[in-house]
Amino acid sequence: MSDARKKPCCICRRWFRPDPRIGLRQRTCRNPDCQAARRRKKQKQWRERNPDYFIARRMLDRGKADRAPEPLRLPPPLSRLPWDIAQFEFGLKGTDFIGVLGTVLLRGAQSQIQPVAPSGCEDRGHEAGVSPTGPPP
Repeated sequence: MSDARKKPCCICRRWFRPDPRIGLRQRTCRNPDCQAARRRKKQKQWRERNPDYFIARRMLDRGKADRAPEPLRLPPPLSRLPWDIAQFEFGLKGTDFIGVLGTVLLRGAQSQIQPVAPSGCEDRGHEAGVSPTGPPP
């Protein structure tokens, strides 16, 4: 084998010879730590490209269970709602969908409600730099 076939590991940057069965597709050396790091990196990229996969899969798996599944763990105030009545009315999949949708909406609303003081208005005591009685002095 010639040295021209060597290539750098994408994790540790050490030069290695790819396994002949894998060839040019091999990205990491044979070090198990490098292989595990690349696997974690690829899984993270896949999860970022498919963010809803595990939510949908969990909902489908819960519907296939032989016995009634435990209620979803939802953040307050959603946890205080009567989910047993919703499950009776909408079924298991419908209730799970409503719970996940409520969680997404709640997180979105909470991220929008962060108090931010307008710049230059802290000392005047009114919003957006506009006086309620007229133009600024």
